Amino acid sequence: MSQKKNYDLHPSIAISSSQEDCALGWSKIFSKLKQVLPDAGKYVVAFECYPGVAIDRFVQCLQAKFPAADVLEMSTAYKDSSSLKAHFEPSLTEDPVFGVMRRADVGEYFDDARLDELKRRVEQTLGLTFLIGTGTAQACSSEDLLVYAGVTRWELQRRQRNHEIGNLGFDNADASAAVLYKNAFFLEWRVADAIRHSLFSRVSFFLDMDDEESPSMISGQTMRSAVSMVTHRPFRVEPFFDPGPWGGQWMKQKFGLPDGPSNYAWCFDCVPEENAVSFMFGDRRFKLPAIMLVHEAPEALLGRTVYERFGAEFPIRFDLLDTMDGGNLSLQVHPLTAYIKEHFGMDYTQDESYYILDCKGLSHLYLGLADSVDRDAMRDDLVAAQAGDIEFPAERYTSVWPTKKHDHFSIPAGTIHCSGQDNVVLEISATPYIFTFKLWDWGRLGMDGNPRPIHLNRGLENIQWNRDRSWVKKELMDQVSPVGGGPGWQEERTGLHALEFLETRRTWFTEAVTYDTAGNLHVLNLVEGDAVIVESPNGSWEPYEIHYAETFIVPAAVGRYTIRPLRKAENPLGILQAYVRPS
Repeated sequence: MSQKKNYDLHPSIAISSSQEDCALGWSKIFSKLKQVLPDAGKYVVAFECYPGVAIDRFVQCLQAKFPAADVLEMSTAYKDSSSLKAHFEPSLTEDPVFGVMRRADVGEYFDDARLDELKRRVEQTLGLTFLIGTGTAQACSSEDLLVYAGVTRWELQRRQRNHEIGNLGFDNADASAAVLYKNAFFLEWRVADAIRHSLFSRVSFFLDMDDEESPSMISGQTMRSAVSMVTHRPFRVEPFFDPGPWGGQWMKQKFGLPDGPSNYAWCFDCVPEENAVSFMFGDRRFKLPAIMLVHEAPEALLGRTVYERFGAEFPIRFDLLDTMDGGNLSLQVHPLTAYIKEHFGMDYTQDESYYILDCKGLSHLYLGLADSVDRDAMRDDLVAAQAGDIEFPAERYTSVWPTKKHDHFSIPAGTIHCSGQDNVVLEISATPYIFTFKLWDWGRLGMDGNPRPIHLNRGLENIQWNRDRSWVKKELMDQVSPVGGGPGWQEERTGLHALEFLETRRTWFTEAVTYDTAGNLHVLNLVEGDAVIVESPNGSWEPYEIHYAETFIVPAAVGRYTIRPLRKAENPLGILQAYVRPS
C-alpha cells in the first residue's frame, strides 16, 4: 500500500466547534476587549509579551483603536544593551553555540531609575493605560486587566534568521541567528517561561501573535480548560522541517513537503521545547508553544514519578533525520551527565538512539571506535582535519556498521557516532539536543556558507575510549528481546542500553493492542503500516487517527488506550513506544 503524503503536516486538537470562542484579527480582538473596558476612569491593562512579539506593530494598532489611551512600553525601563551584555556574559559566554543555563529573574533586565519613572507614569495616569512588553509586573503588579501575548518557538527562530528581532533588551537584531538562538535558549526563554507560568492562572485573555497582522485571542478560562483537556488525551505537536548540509529527499517525497529548500534534513516531530500545539475553534486555529503544556499540567502530562525526577521538563525527544540521497551527519559525541551539569547547568544529558525507519543501498552508520585505536593519533588527525590539512580518515578510527530497516542502535552519551547517507533515522533521545560536540564535519560548509562550529576539545574530553567495536557489538547491537504477546500481536524490547533512562518497546500487530501508561508518559511512532486508530476503552476522548511515521504523545493521565489498524491488516504493523524507565 502507498504511504505517500498521509503524514499530517498541521495536526490540531478540536477544542470547540464555535468560532466565537476565538477572536480572529485586530478588529475582533479589540471589540472583545472593549466589552470589558470601562467607559471612563483610571484603568490599567497589562499586555505581557513573550520576547519576540512584534511590539511596534502591536502599539500601532492600540494607538489607532484607542487614541485617547496612554501606551507605555516596558522597554523604556530596561538597562542599556551594553550593560545587559556585561551582566549576562557569564551565562552567554563567548562560545558560538553553548552558554550556561540561567534561571535569571526578569528584574535583572531593569534599570532602577528608569523603572521608577515608568512606575510613576503608571500611577499618575488617570484614564485608560496600556502597559506593554516583557516584565509588566515590575511596573504594575495590580493591573485591572491582564492579557498575555505569545509566539511559538519556531516562529521566533524564523524571525531570528530573518533578523526581524533581537534578544530581550539587547540591541542585536543584526547578530547571527546562532547568537540570537543561543541567548534565547540559555537565558531569554527561561526568563519568559517563568513569567508566563507565574501569571498563567490569572490571565484574562491569551493572544497568539504568530501572525502579527491577524492574531488570535481566546479567554484565559478557555486556555486553562484546553490545557487540561489536551493533557488527558493523545495528541500530536505541530512538526517543523529544516534543511541541512547533509539533508535528503525522503521526507519531501513521502510527506509532500513544499518545494524551495534543496533538501530537508530534520523533522522535529516531538520536541516540546521547540514545537507548537494547535487548538481549533471551528475552523479557527490558535497556536501555543507546546512547552506550556509541560509547565502548566506537568503531573497529568508527565506523571508524578517523571515530574518529580525531571521537574517541568519533557524528557523524551522524537525527531527524523533524513540522509536519503544526502550525506553523512557530522561525526559527533554527546556530553556525559557530570560534564553537562558542570559546564552547562543541565541535570541530564542527551542519551539517544537511532531507529532506522528506512534506508537503501549500502547504507551504514558510524558507532563506536575501531578496536585498538591510538587516541593520540586520532586526536592529531582530527586537529589536522580541522585545520584543513587532511581529510579525517573516519573509517580508520571508528566502527562502521551496515544498516537495515527497523534496526535500532543505542547511543549512550560519550559514544562517538554518525549516521551515514541513505538512512532515514527516527532519533529517540533525551531532550537536551543542543549539546552535540562535532568532531568532524567532512570538510563542508553549513547552509549559510560558513563552516559549522566544531567543538573538538569538548568532544575529546567526553569520548569513552573503551567503547570500541567489540564493546559496541556486545552492548549496543542485536539487543532485541521479546517481552509479551497475544492473539495478533507481539511486543519486544528494542535494546536501549542500561546507561540510558529510556525504555523502548516495539509491537508488531494485526489486531487491536491495549496499553496502559500506568502513570508514565508515553511517546510513540508508527514505524510500519499506513494508519492506525488510537482509542479510549471507555470513550473519554475521541478516536485519534495516526499515519505512518507520525509521532504522538500519550499523557500519563490517559491510563489505558488501544491501538488498532485503520483497515484490515494483511501484514503486521509496527508501533514504537518510549517511556522513562522506573528508577
